[in-house]
Amino acid sequence: MDILFHTDEYVFSYRVAGICIQDGKVLLQKPTNDTAFAFPGGHVTFGESNEQTLMREFQEEIGADISVGDLKWVGEIFFPWNNKPCHQICLYYIVEINSENIPTQGMFMGQEQIEGQKFKLEFHWVPLDELKNIEVYPTNIVELMNHMEYGVQHFIYRE
Repeated sequence: MDILFHTDEYVFSYRVAGICIQDGKVLLQKPTNDTAFAFPGGHVTFGESNEQTLMREFQEEIGADISVGDLKWVGEIFFPWNNKPCHQICLYYIVEINSENIPTQGMFMGQEQIEGQKFKLEFHWVPLDELKNIEVYPTNIVELMNHMEYGVQHFIYRE
């Protein structure tokens, strides 16, 4: 069971995401019907470690084996989820793709499953210097990318 709770009034979400940087590009995902990008990852399943979640999510979404590195960001993220306020805790880790079958440039397709529904996802390798020109959520992520050397950083984002 995903750690994703709905009540009549609000939603709580516990998510982890992977920061994968290769050859000056970062891997981002977006639904096919959206313009906004996010870091790949997903909801933690009850009893699963953050590392296990990232490994499972990358395998499910793009068929990739990964190595999980250091924790970089702890995000408290507030945004609307189907017209309800959502409070999300998201932990962002450095990840490295170990699979040779994954494209290392351009766009490729994957899929996601949330609450039993499958969605197609586009995965894009975006040059780091182009991040400021696209919509990435949370929007303060682009600024955080400029300070990766500072260890673990905490942020609060309200939409």
